Order: sequence, then structure tokens, then C-alpha cells
Amino acid sequence: LWIFGYGSLVWRPGFEFTSRKVGFIRGYSRRFWQGDTFHRGNERMPGRVVTLLEERGACTWGVAYEVRGEQIAASLQYLNMREAVLGGYDTKLVKFHPQEKDGEEPILALVYIATPQNPSYLGPASEEDIAAQIVVSSGCAGHNIEYLLRLADFMRYFCPQAEDNHLFSIEEALISILPCLYYTEESLEET
Repeated sequence: LWIFGYGSLVWRPGFEFTSRKVGFIRGYSRRFWQGDTFHRGNERMPGRVVTLLEERGACTWGVAYEVRGEQIAASLQYLNMREAVLGGYDTKLVKFHPQEKDGEEPILALVYIATPQNPSYLGPASEEDIAAQIVVSSGCAGHNIEYLLRLADFMRYFCPQAEDNHLFSIEEALISILPCLYYTEESLEET
């Protein structure tokens, strides 16, 4: 079984796997439209994490993990709790295209996608509003800022040829907010 990750799974899968490949799926774009009240936020201040939006001609880069034997049941149990129960995601099978061509055919992979029907779905907002929400959100897996920056770093270092304007626009908006936050906190300490 192959499992495709396009959010925190790219750097923290949390399950054992046999191999991993960087690559992409077609027909979906990554969006920070899913609320998170557990991993990267809380009930009072939900964080924002990514989901996939069906979009003709779009492409989303990430990592596919191969799980075999006993790894299959263990990884699915873990992911069903992490993504479905806590996150509100459904599963789909998609064609994954490995970055390293080597004559490889696309691989069928399982992916978790949050839909507008789940209660944590936040939907679209401006990059500035999303960044402002990310700046103030933190959950049991860490600060929402870490989630955004690690995802941007993954794209920059492992998929430099790929474009993800939504992701990088939010990162840019976040960076423009951070000096103000630092200055404000520093000013507060002085008074």
C-alpha cells in the first residue's frame, strides 16, 4: 500500500514505512482551508492545516510512503485516528507520479482529504487572514507556524521546480507579520 502525504506527513509521517518517494498527484491543489483544534490549534483558536481541492490542471507535490505487511494495519490505524477521527478527513485513491522518472508508472496511493462537509472545514480566506490565524495557533503537535514553515521548506528543498503560490503567499504574509509581533512582545517586556 502507498500513502500520499502533502501536509505534515511529508516531514513527520508517524508510522513505519518500507520506502518513500517524492512526487505529485494531478487534479488537486493544496489549500490551508482545514481547521485544526487538536494538532496545530485548540477549540478557542483553531489552527489552519492543508487539505486538497479538486482543480483541473492543478498539481500537488508531496511524499508517498510504501507500507508492507504488518506496517499496513498499524499505519492505517494510526492515520485513521490522526487524520479521520481528529482531523475530519476522508480517504481517496489517487495516481501518484514519482519525481524520479526511471520509467516508473504512476502508483495508486491512498490520500486523506478534508471536505467542506466536515465540521472543522474553514474554507477560503485571504493569505493575510490565514497567516494571522496561523501566528496565534498552537496545539499538541506544536505551533501552527512550524507547520507552515516546514511545509514551505519541504517544497523549496525537495520540489524546487514546483509552484505552490498559495503556500508561498501565506509564508510571505506570515513573515511580514512576525517582525511586528516580535517588536510588540519586546515593547511589552520593556513597559
